[in-house]
Amino acid sequence: MKIDLKNMTRKELNKLSADIEKALAKVTEREQAAALAAAEKAAKAHGYTLSELAGNTAPAASKPRRGGKAKPRAAAKYANPADASQTWSGRGRPPAWYKSAIDAGTSPDALAI
Repeated sequence: MKIDLKNMTRKELNKLSADIEKALAKVTEREQAAALAAAEKAAKAHGYTLSELAGNTAPAASKPRRGGKAKPRAAAKYANPADASQTWSGRGRPPAWYKSAIDAGTSPDALAI
């Protein structure tokens, strides 16, 4: 089946596009059903149901995932005397304002909150 796209109107092309999307959705649904049936058949051949395998508790599946919950922020220990909104928890790389204050001779205790 050959379609002459050059001579079609925008409305006809939009309808064709919508028809293609519907056809692709049906094909995807049909392929997924076939894959599911094949997976169920393979699981049954080994003496399991697919739901038993999907809830697998193998050691690799029980490991905690990276990037789960975010750690809570550490409380601020130091504040910039020039701008109290700039704080530092004392963890990680010191901010520039902290470094410059220490280099200028200010003690860390003087910057403590």
